[in-house]
Amino acid sequence: MSDIVLSTLIKPLEEFFMPEFVEEIAINRAGEVWMRLHGARVPWAAYKSEKLSKQYLVDLIHTVANVYERPFDPVRGLPVVYATLPGQHRFTGIAGPNVMYDDKDVTGGVALNIRGHFVGKDAFDKYHFKQGQPLLKIKGRSKKKSNDPYERLMQAINEGSPILISGATSTGKTTFLNHILTLIDQNSRVITVEDARELHVPQKNRVHFVLSRTEQTNQMNYSRLLDLVVRMTPDVIIGGEISTDNASVMWEMMGTGHDHFYTTIHAESAEAAYGAFADRILHTQPAYKRAELIAEMKNKLHVVQLSRDGTLRAVTEVI
Repeated sequence: MSDIVLSTLIKPLEEFFMPEFVEEIAINRAGEVWMRLHGARVPWAAYKSEKLSKQYLVDLIHTVANVYERPFDPVRGLPVVYATLPGQHRFTGIAGPNVMYDDKDVTGGVALNIRGHFVGKDAFDKYHFKQGQPLLKIKGRSKKKSNDPYERLMQAINEGSPILISGATSTGKTTFLNHILTLIDQNSRVITVEDARELHVPQKNRVHFVLSRTEQTNQMNYSRLLDLVVRMTPDVIIGGEISTDNASVMWEMMGTGHDHFYTTIHAESAEAAYGAFADRILHTQPAYKRAELIAEMKNKLHVVQLSRDGTLRAVTEVI
């Protein structure tokens, strides 16, 4: 009986995720669905649908949880559900105070992804993988660094390299990060991870995940948040300020292969930023060797240092 209920309940979404030209769909708020299209120049396309009310979406997540015997309790338990729907479609859904789209989600929002499943004789063609043909080179990081700090930062942003914005209190780290977001493709899908909503994301295809240090009541934590973020197919990941609670997870996120990862840290210099990041990781993951960890950070992570003298704020280092 529960299978029949789910089959009936999910029908309003089938028109979006069932076509073969659709790779996946993402819902960031009620009434709107984003479709990721195979091979499209602009991969994400948005559509409005009055059927996708918040109550409908929450009911759908509850039903998936019941059918597949998954725990789901946004208030006191786990607010996220993972399942594989009939047809091998991968389902990820979250509701409650840990997810927001904008400031209107005062009681929490809802978001979900359904990834399509396509198997055919030309399935390898989607990956440009054919017998007798060389492997395709998508992109790579430039090994040549400009002597101009501004050009180095622009190059890092354009290449999607991870960037750590460092500075003492009131140096404008969040403001600087908000400006970087305006330089990123407006068609990008952006996911933020914060302990309080501070970032202003101009991209419409976005989800904000919040894990409050002071008001957390359910069982969501940073490790579970990592699993959720990578399943939500972000083009850009924005982390809140690095702390002992989230440092190891932020570092793991940088290693998931996603471009455009940005976060901030409280430090007085670029060199101190690497050390502070490493020390916060070691607080929960003592098996790391500090020198090796810092060396790896310097190899893959750019640092923009902000400094302040009275009312004067300036970028003082770009590594």
